[in-house]
This record gives sequence, C-alpha cells and structure tokens, in this order.
Amino acid sequence: MFRPLSIFIGTRYTRAKRRNRFVSFISMTSMIGLALGVLAMIVVLSVMNGFQREMSNRILGMVPHATIVGVKPIDDWRPVADAAMKNPEVTAAVPFTELDGMLSFKGSMQPIQISGIDPAQEGKVSIVTQHIAQGSLEDLKPGEFGVVLGDLTARRFRLTVGDKITLIVPEASTAPGGITPRLQRLNVVGIFKVGAELDGTMGLIHMADAAAIQHWEPNQVQSVRLAVKDLYAAPQVSQQVAGGLGAAYKADDWTHTQGSLFSAMKMEKTMIGLLLLMIVAVAAFNIIATLIMVVNDKGADIAILRTIGATPRQIMAIFMVQGTVIGIVGTLIGGVLGVIAALNVSELVGWMERVSGQHIFSSDVYFVSNLPSELQGGDVALICGAGFVLSFLATLYPAYRAAKIQPAHALRYS
Repeated sequence: MFRPLSIFIGTRYTRAKRRNRFVSFISMTSMIGLALGVLAMIVVLSVMNGFQREMSNRILGMVPHATIVGVKPIDDWRPVADAAMKNPEVTAAVPFTELDGMLSFKGSMQPIQISGIDPAQEGKVSIVTQHIAQGSLEDLKPGEFGVVLGDLTARRFRLTVGDKITLIVPEASTAPGGITPRLQRLNVVGIFKVGAELDGTMGLIHMADAAAIQHWEPNQVQSVRLAVKDLYAAPQVSQQVAGGLGAAYKADDWTHTQGSLFSAMKMEKTMIGLLLLMIVAVAAFNIIATLIMVVNDKGADIAILRTIGATPRQIMAIFMVQGTVIGIVGTLIGGVLGVIAALNVSELVGWMERVSGQHIFSSDVYFVSNLPSELQGGDVALICGAGFVLSFLATLYPAYRAAKIQPAHALRYS
C-alpha cells in the first residue's frame, strides 16, 4: 500500500529498533506522560461535575426554584397557582411562606429560615419528603406549631422528636426601638437530612402556623412556590408569570439566594480545569525534548535523505508526523482510560474503603458519603482536543530544526 515518504519514515521512527531503543524509550515516556495528564483531567473534572450535580439536586431540591410573591399577603393562592400552571415550563405550584428568626434552646441560639408549607403538597416541589430521618411531614398540623428541623440543627441542640424549642422572630412595633422580638414555642415533630448546608439553616412549619406567627388570617400566604422544568430558565419563567398577574405580584428565584454558590462552583471548575491543562501542556511539550533528541540522533539519516532528493519540507513533515503520532496515541490512551476511570471511580473508592476499613467520605464529616462522578462528553472532547493541539504545536520547532540541517555538516560530524 502506498504511503507518503514523510508518513512512512515518521511512523517507523516511533517504533523500537535494535539500534534506537533509547529514542523509542523517550518517545514512550512522552506518550505515557500525556496519557496520564489526559486521564487525570478527565477524572477530576468528572468528579467535580458529580459534586456539582449532587449539590444542585440537594440544594435546589429544597429551596424554591421560583416564587410569585404578593406585595400584600395573598388571601387565596389558588388563582395564582392556576395562572402559573398555564406556563408550559411550570410543573407545580404550591403555597409558601418564609420568615427569618432565631432558634433558642437551653441558652444556645442560632439563626433559622422557617418555611411555611402545606405538608400535603410539599412533595410536588421539594425532595424533603424523601429525606425525613425522624418523624413525618404529615405531623405538621395547623394550630399545633410543629416544626421539622434539619439534622445539623438537631445535632447542634441535641434535639429529638417530641422536644420543644423557642422561635424568636422580629416584629415591627411603635416602641422606641421600632422592632420587638416575638417568642413562639415550637414542637419538634420531625428531622430531615438532605446532606447539605440547609440541614443547619432551614426549618418547616405548617403555613397556617406561619400565618399565625405573623398575625395573618389562617388561609393567607406570602407567596406561591413554583417548580420549573429548566432551573436556569426560572428567572424568565417567574417574570413571565408575575408580569401576567399585575403589579400586585413580583417574582423571585433561586439565583438570588443560591446563585453565588453555583457561580463559585462553576468558577472553581474552570480554574481547576486550567491548572490541569497545564499538566497536559507540560506532558505535550515533553515531545519537544523527545524530538530534539531524535533529530540529533538521526542527523546522518537526515543528511542521506537530503542528498537523495528529500526536500526540507519533507524532512520537517517526518518529525511532525512522529510527534503527532506520539500525541494522538497518548491522548487516545489517556482518554479511554480516563473515561473508564470516571465511570467507575465511585466503585473504586468503595473498594478502597472496604479493603482499608477506613471511610474516606464519612457522612458525619462530609455532606456526601461517596465520591460522585458525572462524565460529560463535552469535557472529554475538549480535553482530548487540547491534547491533540498541544502535541501538534510541540512538533513545530524540532521539525523546523531538522529541516535546517545541512547534509555536508551532518555527514562530516556523524
């Protein structure tokens, strides 16, 4: 089969021969270094994707995707919910009230964000029903002032179901200070654990109790909570719904409360990706040293090829082919191994825990008890593409040097 001279000789130089095993060895080490860099980048970015997915599912499964907030307390939330459900992006709409306060128990205090909910409908918009560790959400009865707290809060105060705790909320008054605290005794009827920071900052009560704390009518609520199909479309969807309801309503969404967290995670992934790309770059530019040594070793061969008619362009192409082959093979090996490792990293960590008897990710310390991983095709394509490009760029200078070798000079000192 016909092959161009540059491809034929360039590919031969990458294979081991008895008289140039050293050159083949350094070619192999460059290939292995590039493969390891690509593998590490794929695995690390996949693990970061997994952590981001876990945090998204847990945090955005608890906080509202969007809310339609009334300028005044909403007397009847159902017409608002019906209007919201007409939007094809909205999957559920339920009543919702939110208030901030402080929890006090035996002299200890902590801030808390209390959500007034309808226990019968909360499962439509929240994952909390799937993460009840003690008690039940159905135990939130109107007028009984029951509360479901997060696991971190319960552990901080050493609470169990049946304990009583005091909620302190600010209340506007005509007193000189302008604000006076109001105390409300709450009964702990449940504890949830979603494995996120919300376990220590959120509590749930019945919406009728939330209305009573704020001196509203029992059926009044602050807002209507929406669940949407596309989380990143929540700002636009909520604005559309609120705009259709008139000036008495305004929109709010998760980007105002949790947006900074997810922006930080996105920036962290970008920065770590750039740092790991430096590892790939170092491995790719090892090809420069490899090819320079090959050029020095093959000086006589280059001179002979030039004397029998090979052009400088062909000589340059020979070493570009050799370096590119090293880069392509190393990147492909690293890509395949990286994909396999990313798909099985959770099982690998679990095996290591079983063998060592130590929990790498203890649920008492971390929000996750395993190492999550989510392989994304775009990341793999970007990493492999970067490996290819860097490998090709690394061949240019050594190949140019080879093309500049003068036959007479090379043969004289060979």
